[in-house]
Amino acid sequence: MGRQQDNIHQEKVMNGNLGIGSLLKNRMTLLIGLTAFLLTGSLVLASRRSHDASQSATALAIAHQPLLIAGPGRVEPSSEDIKIGSELSGRLKLVKVEEGDAIHRGEVLAELENADYRAQVDSARANVVAKEATLRKVNNGARRQERDAAWSSVSETKAVMANAQAELRRRQELFSAGVVSHEELDRFAREADVAKAKYQSAIEQHSLVDDRAREEDRSVAEADLLLAKAQLEEAQARYEKTFIRSPIDGSVLRKHHRSGESVSNSSTVPDPILTIGDRKTLRVRVDVDETDVSKVRMGQKAYVTADAFGQQKFWGRVVRVGQQLGPKNVRTDEPTEKVDTKILETLVELDPGAQLPDGLRVDAFIVPNGGEVAQAQPGRF
Repeated sequence: MGRQQDNIHQEKVMNGNLGIGSLLKNRMTLLIGLTAFLLTGSLVLASRRSHDASQSATALAIAHQPLLIAGPGRVEPSSEDIKIGSELSGRLKLVKVEEGDAIHRGEVLAELENADYRAQVDSARANVVAKEATLRKVNNGARRQERDAAWSSVSETKAVMANAQAELRRRQELFSAGVVSHEELDRFAREADVAKAKYQSAIEQHSLVDDRAREEDRSVAEADLLLAKAQLEEAQARYEKTFIRSPIDGSVLRKHHRSGESVSNSSTVPDPILTIGDRKTLRVRVDVDETDVSKVRMGQKAYVTADAFGQQKFWGRVVRVGQQLGPKNVRTDEPTEKVDTKILETLVELDPGAQLPDGLRVDAFIVPNGGEVAQAQPGRF
């Protein structure tokens, strides 16, 4: 009985020791968890404060940076796109260049069918030669042979007149002597008058042939020659227009027509044969928002980016600022784009070495105050 009670007492002591150990173990676990929680909270709080401080410093730094003047733009050669057409309507005989070819000022790029224009030039030139001959004839007068023939006629009619007058005098003497009748005397008198008239006519003809040209005849001949030369120049000018020449040194950007196709000269419907430009220096035509026009100045630095070239920046400077606001030239197709705003057209000339295709749409950023570090105003275009 006493032994049984000792066993029960021992079991109670053991169970009490086990309870105290479990309680101590649970308290230790709770203390470790609480310590970990407090440590994690401290770390999170410190990280948040550090992040907020970093954001505040960044915001303060950005606040002191100049805002970029942003706008969409389009790449073009420094000469702008020059569309070359024909002043005459007709069919292309030959187009001598292809896209990308280098060209020079005055070089023939294309030629129209021009056989009829060349014939007009030849005809006008022949007419000039004929009018020159007419003027020389007027200035030089009659030929020597014509002068000699006229003088011979004078001598002949003079001799005939002298003979007729001699015969008339003899008939007058015979009539006084009563040998011839009055009718015969009258007949020889008439013959003498006719011979005298022929002699006077020969003298006038010789004077006409031998005399210098009249002033009015010379003026008419000179005017005819000037008219013929003017007609020749007109025909040559039309013929020259069948050759389409380059007005600049540059390259062919676009070929619109090929040999054998017809072209027209229309003031309402342009029909270019080629588009050319000088790509030695590229420019970007930028649409500057009307709210930024007061910030744009000549000489400001600028750069452009394009989706096709990633984050690469192409630097340049403002070389021209427009003087009149107008509608947008470049559309970005963005849903948030403002299409009802006015823009000021501004030209940015890119630094040498920039290789961008003509007509590429780019995003342009103008740096005010000459700074190189700036940020773009979001949502401007």
